[in-house]
Amino acid sequence: MKKILFIILVTFVTSSCSVYSIDSQDVGKKYYPPKKTSDQIVYLKVVDQPYETIGQVVVNTERRQQMSDVLEKMKREAAILGADALTNIQTDATGVWKNLPAQEFIKNGYVRANFSATVIVFK
Repeated sequence: MKKILFIILVTFVTSSCSVYSIDSQDVGKKYYPPKKTSDQIVYLKVVDQPYETIGQVVVNTERRQQMSDVLEKMKREAAILGADALTNIQTDATGVWKNLPAQEFIKNGYVRANFSATVIVFK
């Protein structure tokens, strides 16, 4: 009986964990020193000043995640790349979910999602 209760407890505790996979690609031609904190990175829906794209950040996680949590992970990765800002955030289903038949039927039935953003520096 104790073993069963222990297994149930472990299942509940570990089922609430979130798994993030963070990937970035540096496409800039120059080196930009990393920022000290992610607080120095801003998210802009519309960029109204000259900028240069230096990379792309992709966060793969459960689609139920709060956008604020995903954005914080993106900012941390952008700070490593030396960015000033993030823009153009998009989300999409991943891997197997895109290839399943009957996409019209399952629509948003996917469990994991890719959140991608463009990493920029101001000129």
